[in-house]
Amino acid sequence: MPEVDAFTRPYWDAAAEGRLLLRRCRAAGCGVTHHYPREFCPSCWSEDVVWEQATGRATLYTWSVVHRNDLPPFGDRVPYVAAVVELAEGPRMMTEIIDCPADALRIGMPLVVRFRQDGDGRQGGDGRQGGAGAGGAGYVVPVFAPA
Repeated sequence: MPEVDAFTRPYWDAAAEGRLLLRRCRAAGCGVTHHYPREFCPSCWSEDVVWEQATGRATLYTWSVVHRNDLPPFGDRVPYVAAVVELAEGPRMMTEIIDCPADALRIGMPLVVRFRQDGDGRQGGDGRQGGAGAGGAGYVVPVFAPA
């Protein structure tokens, strides 16, 4: 499960509220949006990077159906679709596709972000919830479904 720290707290707080955040570089001549969150721009190495809310729209870049995964909590979810999506803002993101049979998936299909609450549904302000997840806590995580 993810570790929430001072840097990633805004990301997990936003996810708990049903919002997907990305990082955008504000350096002159750059402006690159990236994901996963980093404290610097992976394009120009500037540290002038801010959180920005994503539209939540994406297209399917690639996927794989996972039939076996012995790591908690994934073993209880098999089969599931692990995917890489291309966000409308440009970066690609690893995620899971939900609410779509695997044989209906197509490269380039439009997707929209959804948020899955793992655990018993009691959210905390740090993106975690008390409950059934690893170590007694679950997380609110972005997943994608057909638009």
